[in-house]
Amino acid sequence: MGSGFDLHHVQLAIPAGGEDVCRRFYVGVLGLREIAKPPPLAARGGLWVGADELEIHLGVEADFRPARKAHPGILVADLDALAARLTAAGTEVTWDDGFPGHRRFYAADPLGNRLEFLDR
Repeated sequence: MGSGFDLHHVQLAIPAGGEDVCRRFYVGVLGLREIAKPPPLAARGGLWVGADELEIHLGVEADFRPARKAHPGILVADLDALAARLTAAGTEVTWDDGFPGHRRFYAADPLGNRLEFLDR
């Protein structure tokens, strides 16, 4: 029997006008799809992206500071292929073996938000 909880989305902050650079990274490099925001929320700016059950909401924050410690942990089917794709796109990949039983690396989006990618 489940706990009744599930994760709907993770939100990361972006500065006003950061949608295009995020779109190029999250959609163009990572390969996520853009999710249409409901009209009342679209008026606030930002960008929603996702794949399968994953949703990341990139919301505009007036006093933007990138999340350098807090981060989503994203499960990936082919971790090595993603690392190669990120590296080819000029994104630094930092492998970390400090989580026993998991292969993972960290990378930052173009705005400096930390992302963790783990082998599925």
